[in-house]
Amino acid sequence: MALFQEIVASLYTRTYTILVHDKWLCYKNDEMEKVLKVICYLKKEGLIKDFAIGGGIAVLYYTEPFLTYDLDIYFIPVKEGIDVLAPVYNFLKKKDYKISKEHIMVEGVPVRFIPVYNDLIKEAVLHSRKVKYGTQESQVVALEYLIAILVQTYRAKDRERLVTILEVKKYDSKRLTSILKKFNLYDKFIKFRSGRFGKD
Repeated sequence: MALFQEIVASLYTRTYTILVHDKWLCYKNDEMEKVLKVICYLKKEGLIKDFAIGGGIAVLYYTEPFLTYDLDIYFIPVKEGIDVLAPVYNFLKKKDYKISKEHIMVEGVPVRFIPVYNDLIKEAVLHSRKVKYGTQESQVVALEYLIAILVQTYRAKDRERLVTILEVKKYDSKRLTSILKKFNLYDKFIKFRSGRFGKD
């Protein structure tokens, strides 16, 4: 990725970060780095098989800064079952992290753990991109998979994020086309792109 710097302000955590050469470097407050250490610990301890950052934070990684309040973590459960969140939540509650609606507050940051719920999300986690936040290694959904997920979910905020990503144009077109066709999303993507950008 070309050299660039992004100042990212989260009103919720009052955390400021700078992204240089694929690395998030925290220069005021270290909440996010602490959160990622906790999540990596969950994987190390065998409470989750694998994970990747998704949602607004993942979009932010590839584009211009915008306001986002929470951290979405897609994860592969260790065991399939009805309540795959239980091992994660039970462990974190024992560490005195509090549940707030659909989030669990980890080091002051609202985190939403999302079990992989279809083949696209699972493949996105398995092919996630390695990144660094300060000294902490982590994983973020690769851009082409992120686009495919946004096309699949297709909520109003997803369409807004798609516009932002497509304007940046840093994705691998061949890889994206392959993913979209595999999951029957290609026609939907082309229709969206042509409607917004006038491209076939």
